[in-house]
Amino acid sequence: MPEETTTATIRPATEDDVQLIFDLICELATYEKLRDEVVGTPELLRASLFDSRAAEALIVESGGEPVGYALFYTTFSTFECRSGIWMEDVYVRPESRRGGIGLQILEHLAALALERGHVRLEWCALTWNEPALNFYAKLGAARLDDWRMLRLEVDGMRSLAAGTATS
Repeated sequence: MPEETTTATIRPATEDDVQLIFDLICELATYEKLRDEVVGTPELLRASLFDSRAAEALIVESGGEPVGYALFYTTFSTFECRSGIWMEDVYVRPESRRGGIGLQILEHLAALALERGHVRLEWCALTWNEPALNFYAKLGAARLDDWRMLRLEVDGMRSLAAGTATS
């Protein structure tokens, strides 16, 4: 029997949503087995979203209750010479999954990207998260297996900026 489709309301987050978004970030981190890596605070999140506007967030509601969020920001492709959207997080609470809400969020972001003239919608997923990877494959998302994500945290950036990074 097919899952029943749930209709979600997706809206831009406001400053009043900061604690909710932070709580949902912590739920996502727990699901990803990374809760101990959450070192941000609601205050830092508020400043990033609403003072510096480094990213945008969407709140997803069903039946008037918050069931998820998406957080994204603008990127740039030098090969395309145009901008895109990087979806940093998409999260739907476990009890609200399997009803089409994830699809609605991605449809919303794809439409927003097109409306803004972006040429890409990109994101990453953990290699062990097969349900997510299978879902994304069904949407037609391409896996970029030739690319590896790389990262420098603050200490690494300090070392590199000071010329003391090991080579």
